[in-house]
Amino acid sequence: MDLRIFTEPQQGATYDTLLTVAKATEDLGFDAFFRSDHYLKMGDVDGLPGPTDAWITLAGLARETSRIRLGTLMTAATFRLPGVLAIQVAQVDAMSGGRVELGLGAGWFEAEHTAYGIPFPREKFSRLEEQLEIVTGLWGTEPGKTFTYEGTHYRLTDSPALPKPAQKKVPVLIGGMGAKRTPALAARYADEFNIPFASVEDSERQFGRVRAAAEEHGRRADDLVYSNALVACVGRDDAEVARRAAAIGREVDELRQNGLAGSPAEVVDKIGRYAEIGASRIYLQILDLHDLDHLELISSQVQSQLA
Repeated sequence: MDLRIFTEPQQGATYDTLLTVAKATEDLGFDAFFRSDHYLKMGDVDGLPGPTDAWITLAGLARETSRIRLGTLMTAATFRLPGVLAIQVAQVDAMSGGRVELGLGAGWFEAEHTAYGIPFPREKFSRLEEQLEIVTGLWGTEPGKTFTYEGTHYRLTDSPALPKPAQKKVPVLIGGMGAKRTPALAARYADEFNIPFASVEDSERQFGRVRAAAEEHGRRADDLVYSNALVACVGRDDAEVARRAAAIGREVDELRQNGLAGSPAEVVDKIGRYAEIGASRIYLQILDLHDLDHLELISSQVQSQLA
């Protein structure tokens, strides 16, 4: 089971804070550092000092780390034109020596679009579909040839399809709980399918839909990686769990129900339940980015038991 660290910087984090967490992620043996792609805080936090851009952040981290994978859960298709996104991701991949992964979603948080003057189109899913076709098409175009695309939302003519990523294939992540269109999209484009903040039972149902869609598309279901993103709140005892829950404004019982909360043994047991239904990777949502002892505890007493 791979454990990855997943952060939500829109809730309030500087680049230096993210760099500290990313370096701890690498030093403590976790597989990857991922971040959200949002420009507006959510919930009852001040969000200071304000948002950071996902791909600018990852570009910086690409030069400051050497081993961990880097990526987004999920880049919003509403934020960037697909040709520009393909260039950005390819450049950061080169800067990292081939360690980047692209999670791409439709975009959903209307308030952040309003706050920063970003159009919030109604037909978001069809735009996402075209973005996936364009980004992967640009990367897959043979050097010396051009890429042309005529879609409903985007048109590219004789693009040189440059630059290319350092990796032969940048892993693409698609996620969500949609019953039909999401599995079909994953079957066409995804290297990994991710489910955010869902129960074991709901995850098993959605993984089954994606596996069936992959086979209908002519792929082996096991060609995809299946993963979950879950909030982490681990403590050596009940008092430490309660302290960490209070620090992120959550209730312990709710976190035990909906996330990975409790003692290391409890968390290992619950991760095992996700493994039983096909998950091979967990993104640990870390909400208190200043609590590096939390990461050390997870590394030494949870990750060590999953190796």
